[in-house]
Amino acid sequence: MCGACTVLVDSRPVRSCVTPAAEVDGRAVVTAEGLSPPGTLHPVAGAFAEAGAFQCGYCTPGMVVEAAALLERMPQPDPAAIREALNGHICRCGSYPRILEAVQRAGQAATPAAAPPAPYLPRPASPWDLAAGEEREWFSVLPEGLVVVLDPRPPGPGQWAPSPGAWLHVGGDGHVTAFIGKVEVGQGTRTALTLLAAEELAVAPSSVSLVMGDTDLCPYDEGTFGSLSMPQAGPAIQAVAAAAREELRTLAAGREEAPYGDLVRGLRLVVHARQPRVTPPDSWRVAGRAAGPVGAVDVVTGAKRFATDVHLPGMLHGAVLRAPAAGATLASVDLAAVDAMNGVVAVHEDGFVAVAAPDRLAARRALDGLRASWDRQPSVSGRGVSESLTEYLRTHLSAGEGWDRGFTHEDGDVDAARATADVTLAATYSTAYLAHVPMETRAALAAWEGGRLTVWVGTQRPFAVREALAEAMGVPQTAVRVIVPDTGTGFGGKHRPDVALEAARLARAAGRPVKVRWSSREEFTSSYFRPAAVIDIRTAAAGGALTAWEVTTINAGSPGIGCPYAIPNQRLVSQPAQSPLAQGSYRALAATANHFARESHIDELAHRLGADPVELRLRHLPDPRLTAVLSAAAEAIGWPDGPVGIACGVEKGAYVATAVQIAVTGEGAITVPRLVTAFDAGAVVSPENLARQVEGAAIMGLGGALFEAVTFEDGEICNPSLRQYRVPRFSDVGDVEAILIDRRDVPPAGGGETPILAVAPAIANALFRATGRRVRTMPLA
Repeated sequence: MCGACTVLVDSRPVRSCVTPAAEVDGRAVVTAEGLSPPGTLHPVAGAFAEAGAFQCGYCTPGMVVEAAALLERMPQPDPAAIREALNGHICRCGSYPRILEAVQRAGQAATPAAAPPAPYLPRPASPWDLAAGEEREWFSVLPEGLVVVLDPRPPGPGQWAPSPGAWLHVGGDGHVTAFIGKVEVGQGTRTALTLLAAEELAVAPSSVSLVMGDTDLCPYDEGTFGSLSMPQAGPAIQAVAAAAREELRTLAAGREEAPYGDLVRGLRLVVHARQPRVTPPDSWRVAGRAAGPVGAVDVVTGAKRFATDVHLPGMLHGAVLRAPAAGATLASVDLAAVDAMNGVVAVHEDGFVAVAAPDRLAARRALDGLRASWDRQPSVSGRGVSESLTEYLRTHLSAGEGWDRGFTHEDGDVDAARATADVTLAATYSTAYLAHVPMETRAALAAWEGGRLTVWVGTQRPFAVREALAEAMGVPQTAVRVIVPDTGTGFGGKHRPDVALEAARLARAAGRPVKVRWSSREEFTSSYFRPAAVIDIRTAAAGGALTAWEVTTINAGSPGIGCPYAIPNQRLVSQPAQSPLAQGSYRALAATANHFARESHIDELAHRLGADPVELRLRHLPDPRLTAVLSAAAEAIGWPDGPVGIACGVEKGAYVATAVQIAVTGEGAITVPRLVTAFDAGAVVSPENLARQVEGAAIMGLGGALFEAVTFEDGEICNPSLRQYRVPRFSDVGDVEAILIDRRDVPPAGGGETPILAVAPAIANALFRATGRRVRTMPLA
């Protein structure tokens, strides 16, 4: 259990997901909404909002309820008591340090609550991104005012994806609404982009709203992944807001201090952005300063609505027949029992079998009534990274395609350098399959009306989902609208259109709206995983200098395979393999495995050379930005004293170094009392939000480093629940510190992925210093 559904029953916290309604009949039940009367915030909710003690916010209401019960019993709990009380709750985003801080300060007075969120905007006649500029009916949706348009641009040199556009509206009331195709999945982009728009227009952030990931209203976007939101959407929002500022100045025509609303009232003016001058970071007055997360009050009071919460009158609930193991195909199915059930709709199309019923329980019971048989192929088994899995990957190589295609890069002569070296070293590193474990499982609500389809879904790729829906349903893309409410985490796990397709198929068959919400078990058994990997490294050194570096990474992928150290002879090989389990994107994807191998190996080389690991790195680092974060992390951890380890890296245009202090029990259990991450992502737009991202990524990295691993037998997942698959909880987290290096001379890079990279190798290196034992497999414990 994750604790997100916690409520109070007669002032006692209980999990509503496992508490029968009959047990609470006649008793007082209080939810997160009930804790805060209209117009006020409960002290705990107010403290969470002030501390920004959340990222996606999906788990927050349950935390607030549990903490409120704790403070009733113990008005001034110490950190140990807070950890113990909240240890049954999971924050997959890793906001534990902020939550601890919030509960400790929760004795403050209640504060006013925010207004409820605005409803979704109405649907235009045709999606704006699919209509020519002059055919976009802006003012059929938006009120009077000014619309500024920055359309997406084709990929430039060295780019693989189009540059996203942005649209912006200034209304007669002076309120600013910006439209962007990215989505908010807990990474804080909504807050950062709001600050950038407010900066360019010289207005308060509260005067700016963002519409994100609505395919009818937003410009086309490739997707929210790869830490590209700030590098891509940031400049687009800045440009469109700056263009609006210049147009408003023209409309002012010399009038000083004229409110924006007065300037555009009564107008229906559309202008196109023409590369305006944006405010440089060293002149920021709004951006770059401390600011609370947008929508904080809605999060802490439970008012925030996720895809899971969207409801339509008369809707049904869907359930889908799932394969029992990876690679299994449906041989036959008998729907007779379901066809006889009143109010239940069944669908069987091309291997897709599903039912829809008035409630989730009825849908599950109907699904259980199906009789299905499956064809299963024998497959490899694995507990973490087993010898059989390693052998399977080595002997089932493939060419790969897309982001996973193989490549080879070579500089110098690795073999000659190894033949003449003083020291040579060869080692193999491996990583297990990891599950994403989003707090909000996949959910979609589909509704057909007049041949047009609307789907509310938590996805990282709304426009790709629109395309998939149109193709599968046999309708043009103009007939499909995808709306993405802010989503309860993704971590690369919500790229595919599966749940949206399931809901759309059932809704068409039922003639009514249908919601499909995956169970936690389905997330483990029917999704995809971070790839397992095997990485071979061979290196050499002469005269104390590194002279050869050879890496062959199998099945991980190529991100992060590059070596930032000045080594003259290098050979890099990324080799795809046929995976026995479904695999795909994950937070930082291949870079986690490749950094684990490289940074562990550098420490091994240092030991063989009798060199200090930090000094060896610094001596071979030509990049001053990487040198700066490495030095900052080493100083903060007190290098080289005690059982400490360190690692560093570069990915997605950002620089990271993580240093840890560990403790090892007599039974071999590893804990991390202290973790420090120094991070350079260029100019910092939202310092508090970036710090939360760094802390959260580091805490998520603890799970993959120490204990997270998917176990499977013959293609069947053996640990498909939070009772069996362990993720970091309060008891796993010690002191976590983020050191932000603000580079105002460099454009912002993304901060959601890179901070996770150096955690595992830093712990592995600390483990070696503490025990003399080198562990080359993740998880380490």
